[in-house]
Amino acid sequence: MQKTYEEIETLIIEWAEARQIIQNATPTSQLLKAISEMGELADAHAKHDEAGIIDAIGDVLVCLINYSAIKKISVTGSLASAYEEIKDRKGYLTPEGTFVKE
Repeated sequence: MQKTYEEIETLIIEWAEARQIIQNATPTSQLLKAISEMGELADAHAKHDEAGIIDAIGDVLVCLINYSAIKKISVTGSLASAYEEIKDRKGYLTPEGTFVKE
């Protein structure tokens, strides 16, 4: 059975705590690591490297989960908050990539 997002988030936090990441890292170090992983994602995307894309997305999420744990902010709660903010927005994305609000 596949784990839920919340279960995986908890497992990642437990993994990071066991390795002293949550206790010893800073929010800044985890943000910088997330940015580095975003660079790897962009590189994998440019190379059409599907395995690299999957790995980099996971690495970015791990860094964001670590950042959130250090800040004592729920990633799931943040995502729910973002959804509440956008759920009633109306509009469309142009072929050029601009979102036009109605």
